[in-house]
Amino acid sequence: MQTLNQLFPETACTESCESSGANRLPQSHRRYQYFEAKYRIERLLGVGLLIPAIPIIAVCWCAVKLSSRGPGIYRQTRVGHEGKTFQVLKLRTMRVDAEANGPQWSSKGDSRITRLGRILRKLHLDELPQLVNVVKGEMVLVGPRPERPEFVALLSQVIPGYERRLIVKPGITGIAQINLPPDTDLRSVERKQILDLYHIDHADFWLDKRMLVLTAFRVVSISNDRLTKVMGLDRKELVSHLPAESVGSTSTPLSTLMAETTTKQGAEPETKSPVQEEEDTDAAEFHAGWDSDEEQWDDDTHDSWEGMSLSENGPR
Repeated sequence: MQTLNQLFPETACTESCESSGANRLPQSHRRYQYFEAKYRIERLLGVGLLIPAIPIIAVCWCAVKLSSRGPGIYRQTRVGHEGKTFQVLKLRTMRVDAEANGPQWSSKGDSRITRLGRILRKLHLDELPQLVNVVKGEMVLVGPRPERPEFVALLSQVIPGYERRLIVKPGITGIAQINLPPDTDLRSVERKQILDLYHIDHADFWLDKRMLVLTAFRVVSISNDRLTKVMGLDRKELVSHLPAESVGSTSTPLSTLMAETTTKQGAEPETKSPVQEEEDTDAAEFHAGWDSDEEQWDDDTHDSWEGMSLSENGPR
């Protein structure tokens, strides 16, 4: 059975991902049968986990509402399986005006995060409402994290084969989240992409079960590199050839990349089709005749104004 790189090489996926059918996991993929069963099993597990989680979600919701202005739970559009969008649910951890200037990546020490939000994020409690998305079949428990449409469109342009992570359902936790810190620059996204694709090629019941257990430990603040290694989930060697950027790095921060792309799009002239160009030309010629001091109108224009009161210098 084949792997992702064999089925969808980076260059081929970048050039014609949609036409090659790379928006869904092919039956010839080595883990196709497992993912088909995984979707059904984890949806049932989601129901079993959501029931005891409801009281915790309710308490956190009340705490968020009491500690800051805005909704306790919010919806945000994310890109999921096969590139389809859905509304992900999360406990709010930022100020209500956090994106007044448009979509932004969160950064280390982000001032937009509330005090309670930092605690919820550290314990991963802000992700609990996503069990509803799992029950609805939009997500699974273990898989690549879903990203926002604006960021997917941007990252697909700068990271070869980025769309390949969309051929499986996104998850609440994953091998990339367990091994690597949150995204801050382009290099960090590339590193997580490697681990996400690794999971798609090597996913099995035992691997996913261990990730769920380790995630549960993290919720109760029991997590470190040694525990990750003991549970056989340390995969940092897979990205050792792509080291994290340090002081003096040249990797582009995600916020800068987003700002540069927005500025570039605003500066680019609008591309018009031949039909639009022809219509604009006709309109320009018409208005040129309208504004001219000469009383020269073709027959069609004259007929269209027949019966209306016109002065010697043209229409009023």
